[in-house]
Amino acid sequence: MLNMIDLFSGVGGLSYGFETLGFNVVVANEIDSEIATAYENNHKGAKVINEDITKLDIASVFGEQKGRVQLIVGGPPCQGFSQKGSRNILGDERNFLFRYYFDVVKFLKPQYFLIENVPNILTANKGSFKTEIYSLFEEIGYKMDSAILNASNFGVPQIRRRAFILGKLGGSPLTLPMGLAEPVSVWDAISDLAFLDSGEGEFVQDYIYEPQSMYQIRMREQGEKLYNHVATKHSALAMERMQLIPPEKGREVLPNEHLTKSIYSGTWTRMVRNEPSVTITTRFDTPSSGKFTHPFLHRAITVREAARIQSFPDHFIFSGSKTAQMKQVGNAVPPLLAKAIAEVILKDVQKTESVELIEN
Repeated sequence: MLNMIDLFSGVGGLSYGFETLGFNVVVANEIDSEIATAYENNHKGAKVINEDITKLDIASVFGEQKGRVQLIVGGPPCQGFSQKGSRNILGDERNFLFRYYFDVVKFLKPQYFLIENVPNILTANKGSFKTEIYSLFEEIGYKMDSAILNASNFGVPQIRRRAFILGKLGGSPLTLPMGLAEPVSVWDAISDLAFLDSGEGEFVQDYIYEPQSMYQIRMREQGEKLYNHVATKHSALAMERMQLIPPEKGREVLPNEHLTKSIYSGTWTRMVRNEPSVTITTRFDTPSSGKFTHPFLHRAITVREAARIQSFPDHFIFSGSKTAQMKQVGNAVPPLLAKAIAEVILKDVQKTESVELIEN
């Protein structure tokens, strides 16, 4: 069994993807108490530290994990990367969280580490941030690969581009997977879920329809009940607007009196049923926040519909306030994408073990 630590864990999309291949999360850290509780409920056995990561003493918190942990994962926020011309990553106080991630890796020296972040981390300022990150980890013995991966290439019904940096201690660097899966559509993901109207739904309910795609069969494995399928109760004005928008259309069909000043791309636009979704964000319950209106019902998608689009299985339960549930789903790494990266690491571990057996 391979032990891992998940920093900045959120609800644990990365963790879950790795757990499906037998990885064992020993410690996770999440600052939000509601999200930390949801993580704990879905990842039995993991020690969850609900604390501001900057207040943790690395040696005392992680000391007992020295020599026991093979992998550290996480997505440290790096606001300082967006500033044009910025050079000193560790010297920028906005990147203290990234420094903490680096210091934990340096302290524990796991065989592998994985960083997830916005694509900009690899491309901004002519790639200088990427160069500096590589330099930091190379100085302590890691070989790296990095790439911008699109979740839709890994069987996730969503166009979601994120940067990943995969490090290996010594030896040859690993190569991140590019993904060759056939696209999965919004309808492949959610067509078996109850057709709720605005304000309808219960936190726990029975399935009404049989699965209608292989993807739905996969998402319903181990699931006996349906959770988190509750529709937002929209205002009368919002309902009036949505009723004016036919399938595959958006704000372009609205009369002038219904046009809003929303800055979000896809505002008041329906999802296209036969295409992957746009990137799920933390405000998918609001039609004005993006292309999150149901393909034909007059409402935004539910937490469970968004979770399906993120590739979370139905037995994975999101808890806490509605805002917390949306953060849990919207900020997560899609588990199917995480699993693909886990496969790369697992194959390398098995290859190394085989070589050691032969040599002995």
